[in-house]
Amino acid sequence: MKNNLGRNGPSSSLVGLGCMGMSDFYGPADRQESIATIKLALDSGVNLLDTGDFYGMGHNELLLAEALDGVPRESYLLSVKFGAQRDPSGGWHGFDGRPAAVKSSLAYSLKRLKTEYIDIYRPARLDPTVPIEETIGAIADMVKAGYVKYIGLSEMGSETIKRAVSVHPISDLQIEYSLLSRGIEQSVLKTCRALGVGITAYGVLSRGLFDPNWGDKPIVQSDFRSHSPRFVGDNLKQNLALLEPLRKMAKEKHASIPQIAIAWVLAKGVDIFPLVGSRRTLTLKDSLKGLDIKLSQQELHLLDESFPIGIASGTRYAELMMSHLDSEKG
Repeated sequence: MKNNLGRNGPSSSLVGLGCMGMSDFYGPADRQESIATIKLALDSGVNLLDTGDFYGMGHNELLLAEALDGVPRESYLLSVKFGAQRDPSGGWHGFDGRPAAVKSSLAYSLKRLKTEYIDIYRPARLDPTVPIEETIGAIADMVKAGYVKYIGLSEMGSETIKRAVSVHPISDLQIEYSLLSRGIEQSVLKTCRALGVGITAYGVLSRGLFDPNWGDKPIVQSDFRSHSPRFVGDNLKQNLALLEPLRKMAKEKHASIPQIAIAWVLAKGVDIFPLVGSRRTLTLKDSLKGLDIKLSQQELHLLDESFPIGIASGTRYAELMMSHLDSEKG
């Protein structure tokens, strides 16, 4: 099944594949398993593939190009984030939304992905030194030139979204949304719906907290969760303790916890498209079964009550990265 990604966006599968973990942030990944996962997604009808030029400093785009070699270009959508600045050690140095940087970043992504156009191009975060109108205007120039089909946003707040839409139609906002991260329900979701902007929701499995096998292996230092507030000390214990209602519902419905979590996001509106961050075929197969789970109004109410806004212990990013989230301003 497919649906329009926002009022002005392309026709997308109801879920997308988030490819970040295949290259960065979650420790070592197996290249061939990652490629097999991308191919399985396509074979399963998933046509939305999400990446960023800073995922592994270009590695993720090169991986996608390899996996997509020989696949008809019109059969998939490439969603690409840009603007995050990194150094050779992988450190972060803010975001660059200047028009010249927009066009330069796009040129490199086109080359690495071996494609003539990007379906959805989006700034990864708001550059506080550059008006969003200038950044979006530069992408709009690339739309006119045929290098970009649609424009998206990522982790932007309501006022920024409104300003962006005044320059060019926006297909979707990419933002974290799950049972443990419901902040968009306070303001951002309402703004997007009023403007016809879709939602591509990442982190729907709370970065692995909803994995029933969580804790089987120690977190390696290269996994950003090793220093992420929700995954350390008492915060982790308290967050894991919240999962009992999910575990019980999953058992009653003969489903997995991730499937219930995905079904909950899907039930929140036809304008919300979960991005499943699988990097192994087995986990992708399990997650896609969430499309077949139907939650009753009573079950949805139970989950809403069990996971109210703000229930998670710890912020979703470390303090420095939280400061870059325009979406946290409402």
